[in-house]
Amino acid sequence: MGKDNIAVGLDIGTTKIVAMIGKKNEYGKLEILGIGKSKSLGVARGVVNNITQTIQSIQQAILEAENNSGYKIKDVVVGIAGQHIRSIQHTDYISRSNPEEVIGENDIQLLIDQVNKLAMLPGEEIIHVLPQEFKIDGQSEIKEPIGMYGGRLESSFHVVVGQASSIRNVGRCIQSSGIELSGLTLEPLASADAVLSQEEKEAGVALIDIGGGTTDLAIFKDGIIRHTAVIPFGGNVITEDIKEGCSIIEKQAELLKIKFGSAWPGENKDNEIVSIPGLRGREPKEISLKNLSKIIHARVVEIIEQVFAEIKAYGHEDPRKKLIAGIVLTGGGAQLKHIKQLVEYITGMDTRIGYPNEHLAGNSSEEISSPLFATAVGLVMNSIENSTQSAVQMQVVNEQTKVVYRNAPPVQQQRYEVEENYVERVEIIEETPREIRNNVVKEESTETKIRRSFFDRYVDKIKDFLDNAE
Repeated sequence: MGKDNIAVGLDIGTTKIVAMIGKKNEYGKLEILGIGKSKSLGVARGVVNNITQTIQSIQQAILEAENNSGYKIKDVVVGIAGQHIRSIQHTDYISRSNPEEVIGENDIQLLIDQVNKLAMLPGEEIIHVLPQEFKIDGQSEIKEPIGMYGGRLESSFHVVVGQASSIRNVGRCIQSSGIELSGLTLEPLASADAVLSQEEKEAGVALIDIGGGTTDLAIFKDGIIRHTAVIPFGGNVITEDIKEGCSIIEKQAELLKIKFGSAWPGENKDNEIVSIPGLRGREPKEISLKNLSKIIHARVVEIIEQVFAEIKAYGHEDPRKKLIAGIVLTGGGAQLKHIKQLVEYITGMDTRIGYPNEHLAGNSSEEISSPLFATAVGLVMNSIENSTQSAVQMQVVNEQTKVVYRNAPPVQQQRYEVEENYVERVEIIEETPREIRNNVVKEESTETKIRRSFFDRYVDKIKDFLDNAE
């Protein structure tokens, strides 16, 4: 794999859209060349509900990443999430015509193709077919069947399923933004690649990615994905509860959550008060931090209990399926104060916060090392696996783009006066005109090869659909 292979990941979330450009350095670590962020306006709970707004948000993130890196983006690997995602366990087999021949990649591909023909519910499509253990002529627990002899090849599969329309809407947004879709990855799997070590996956670990609209779960044991689930609640629901419970506007509720929020109400004393400026000259509103923590605590407990129910459904209480490495929390919601202690209290499992530092080059900024960008880092790693040149270096900087930014509409600024207990809120809204995009000439493990060949075919299917829909 060439070290100058430029990879691009696009994380389309409920609260933010992140475009990240990176490459592997000479030490095998991920070097981030540029990052672009924009507010996600057309996505709810991981699902696109406004095509036009989503396209604009994607273009803004892509443009910022290009300006930061000096590379022109051609194609991206996109994360798929949302409440429409579900997973099933399935076992299938093939009978080989000549048991005297060694098992090869074609045999495994034949088995996967057979699973892809499974009948799904109306409107659903298979996103991932992930082989777990193989069985050859009754001999079980085989992880690498290639090169072995046998007549009957059997495998258990983790099959991830999603709504076809939601997946195609994402494809439409990418294509309309002037870039190509090179791959699809389930977001919890991308986050897992970024923050989990191989030792944790072997020992057994549950990754909980708390995003803005959804909370994603991925369980690994013996180095293999065992269970995935998407809980349709995230940080936005906590913000909504604060808004309703304190009778304040959403922006103030979000700021309160970030600056003063805690998942553990016992930490705050009764006399700790935050004063929120009133609207349009009204009297300031005083909010007790203890009450704020109680509101946050109630919703976080509900989210964690739903995730823990999924962990129990996997069979965590069975000694053979025990998750020795416990829980890893990541995503923007993992930055909430005392959430680690609350998760340990509810589940009784060891918990840590997952940062994508392990795979990043040493000179990476502190911002990129945040749990907030775990999914984006994982998507760039996935793009590197695809070995595609997803971006090309710009020879000449587009001067017109610079002028557009310099002549952007004046920044609207809203500042609240700060006294001892007042919250400061500085909100910057920047309206960036839509850019007219230029046309641009456009030995591995069994699991990696299988995933890549499947993604190639799946992405081709989406491209065909989009082309025919013109």
